[in-house]
Amino acid sequence: MKINYFDIHSHLESSRFEEDREDVISRMKDEGVFTIAIGTDLENSKKVVRLADKYENIFASIGLHPTDTNEDFNETDYAELVKNLKVVAIGECGLEFSRLGEDSEGDPKSLEMIGQERQRQIDIFKKQIDFAVKYDKPLMIHCRDAHFEAINILTEKKEQYGAGLRGDIHFFSGDVDIAQAYLDLGFTMSFTGVLTFTKDYDEVVRFIPLERIMSETDAPYVAPVPYRGQRCEPSYVEEAVKKIAEIKGLDYEIVKKAMVENAVRFFGIKNS
Repeated sequence: MKINYFDIHSHLESSRFEEDREDVISRMKDEGVFTIAIGTDLENSKKVVRLADKYENIFASIGLHPTDTNEDFNETDYAELVKNLKVVAIGECGLEFSRLGEDSEGDPKSLEMIGQERQRQIDIFKKQIDFAVKYDKPLMIHCRDAHFEAINILTEKKEQYGAGLRGDIHFFSGDVDIAQAYLDLGFTMSFTGVLTFTKDYDEVVRFIPLERIMSETDAPYVAPVPYRGQRCEPSYVEEAVKKIAEIKGLDYEIVKKAMVENAVRFFGIKNS
């Protein structure tokens, strides 16, 4: 199947696709849309691997989200999954500091608890960095209100691993200076359909070289215009691609082709 669009980050295993997942995937096939289904914990990672095994246009990323679970990263468990040829990345891993001050019920945490949670996230992130390099996979990184810490960790690990460490900053939310720091580390950044309803990212999209940008949806979240308020799905990645082209002032077909080529090259995927 020829790849026309590549959504590098979706949550197709989500319960929000339970009733019509086959229809969603059928629409993807009709439009030549490929996606990477993202694992957020061990059981979730097993689900996305099963999806990837079943469908030609779905690949998988396995890993442990910084806040979606309290489990630890057990390398032995994930080592069984990473052997699958459809597993192309490690994550969704990283740092989520935007909600450090409150618990799952929204109640404030003590300073001691905040410090413990912060350190827990850092430790799990470092474990997954080591794991990704060991198995020669790029990282799929989640980072909110923690770019300074993430860049420091990645810089330290880059000195240790060199070119063996690579990754994408999913749903990039930083400014030009932060983008430059990630570019210096050899990382890419991806953007969702959020570009269609806010200009907050225009400057950084213009700044990042086209060959270092990738397209994503983060489905079922953040549906783009003209689907605002609806459940997002991978086929809507076309809207993000259109907006990247518009912001950068480039021909749409050039950007469309680049988004596929970037993903295929970065994740080591064959495009027939």
